[in-house]
Amino acid sequence: MRPTLRQLQYIVAVAESGRFRDAATQLGVSQPSLSEQISDAEAQLGVTLIERARTGAVLTPAGVEIVRRARIILTHVEDLKTVARQSAGDLAGRYRLGTLPTIGPYLLPSAVRELHQLYPDLRMGVREERTIDLDEKLNDGRLDMIISTAEDHLNSESMQLFDEQLYVCTASDDPIGQGDGPLKISALKGREVLSLGYGHRLSTVVQKLAEAAGAHVSTEYEGTSLDAIRQMAGMGAGIAIVPSLYAVMEANKDPHQIVRPIDHPLARRQISLVWRAASPLEHNIQKLGLVFRDVAADLLAQGKAVKGKT
Repeated sequence: MRPTLRQLQYIVAVAESGRFRDAATQLGVSQPSLSEQISDAEAQLGVTLIERARTGAVLTPAGVEIVRRARIILTHVEDLKTVARQSAGDLAGRYRLGTLPTIGPYLLPSAVRELHQLYPDLRMGVREERTIDLDEKLNDGRLDMIISTAEDHLNSESMQLFDEQLYVCTASDDPIGQGDGPLKISALKGREVLSLGYGHRLSTVVQKLAEAAGAHVSTEYEGTSLDAIRQMAGMGAGIAIVPSLYAVMEANKDPHQIVRPIDHPLARRQISLVWRAASPLEHNIQKLGLVFRDVAADLLAQGKAVKGKT
């Protein structure tokens, strides 16, 4: 006897949720049934995979390796199902997309609407993650593709979606708001800038930009979202550095804040669609990438009218 695909799915679900009850709810089965299936798999393998502790389910060293391999197996099975469904030629089936939280909420609503019109049988599961988590989940098969910065995902394939410019966002009474148009980084000298916390690619870009400008990144406040750092900037706590999609879709709507693009090479980053090398879904992922690219171009074109406001 060997562990079944269902048993592998159950083991992975417990590993990801950390609790048998939560995994059972997610899978739509009873907890006793899930526990029985996992115990049967452990018996077949001759090793304990999951320890039942008061704090939840804890993977044993063997369990960690089994879960890693189980994810790869389950990913290959999903790939087979998707390829089979696509034999008619159209994009169909379920794709798992990961995205940076600084991109997804502003690009995907329009992109998903466009994809639904083009490919009505396509289903898109979306997760927002930090860069380091996107890389892990792409490599272990939990995601089919990610929207991120290609240089952070080695040994993967990618296609560029758009160049994104960074903007400053400040309170309306900030001296930066006295000018108009693109902002030279010399205007940031000696100023405190606000950024997202550790693990976000944007924080690394902002740190380099601050060093070049002679500014410093706030050590008292690390935002968990772009909305959070924008709100702090609005209260005079510093200068928020935000990407252009956010500036166009959100920040530029606030009449009490100044939004201006930064004129410097370090204030630009390339956003790409990234997937595993040799993925059998590569051709169709590239089709999706063309849609993402077109939608991003349309959204960013709106930013040409952003000249700063009071």
